[in-house]
Amino acid sequence: MRRILIVGCCGAGKTTLANELSKRLNLPVVHLDRLWWNPGWIESTPEEFDARLAAELLRECWIIDGNYKRTLAERLRYADTVLLLAYSRTRCLWQIFRRLREFHGRTRPDLADGCPERIDGEFLRFVWSFNRRVLPEVQQILAQRPAGCTLREFRTPAETERFLSSLPPAR
Repeated sequence: MRRILIVGCCGAGKTTLANELSKRLNLPVVHLDRLWWNPGWIESTPEEFDARLAAELLRECWIIDGNYKRTLAERLRYADTVLLLAYSRTRCLWQIFRRLREFHGRTRPDLADGCPERIDGEFLRFVWSFNRRVLPEVQQILAQRPAGCTLREFRTPAETERFLSSLPPAR
């Protein structure tokens, strides 16, 4: 595992998993949210995002966390491993509210400076419907991954923990 994609619903723990894998495997982490969001929650243009992503994909090794379904097929061309966090929506919503409590008024490390933690109705609706609307599309794209790319799907945090326990301890 030298080029790992982590995908799943918001709040599933993609960033937490990426950071833990980084410690265990000594690989750099690329947060797609940092590539997309500019300070003050200003979105990049698709062209700016694609250029930033292209530069990261060319690196020798990485862990990339984030969905951004539009670029998933491109990222799969470079990945050797995909970890799909397919947790329940209630689990993801719980984690989002926990994260809001932890980072309220502050910017998370996986976001651009000047992007304090926030949630709104649109975001909550996206999370609520993710498994029904977005996940099947993501799974279709993942089914088309190159032959050398391994897919691991985790339905519960316990499954993810079992996977982590099979890896070397954090350095």
